[in-house]
Amino acid sequence: MTLLQQILTVAVVVLGTMTTRFLPFLLFPEGRQPPAFIRYLGTVLPSAVIGLLVIFCLKDAVFTGWHGLPEAIAILAVGLLYQWKKNILLSIAGGTVFYMVLVQQVFC
Repeated sequence: MTLLQQILTVAVVVLGTMTTRFLPFLLFPEGRQPPAFIRYLGTVLPSAVIGLLVIFCLKDAVFTGWHGLPEAIAILAVGLLYQWKKNILLSIAGGTVFYMVLVQQVFC
C-alpha cells in the first residue's frame, strides 16, 4: 500500500467507527424517549447475543466420554459464579480462566 492508501484506509476506519459511536446520540437525543421498537431491542438483544455466543463457543465441542467434560464443568462454573456474585463480567472471565486451567492442566 502506498502512503496515501494507508492514510485513506485509516481515515475511513476512523469515520466508520465514529459514525457508529455518535449516530445513536444524534438519532435519540437525551430527554426524548426512543421508539418502542428500539426499547424492545434493548431488552431482548443482550440475551440473544449471549445465547448466540454460547452456541458459537460450543458448536465444535464433542460431548462423548471425557471430551465434553471441561466444557460442561466450565459452563457450570460460569452459572455458579453468576449466581454467587451477580456479575456477568466476573462470571465470564472466571469461567474462561477455569476452562483454560482445565484443558491445559487437568484434561491435557
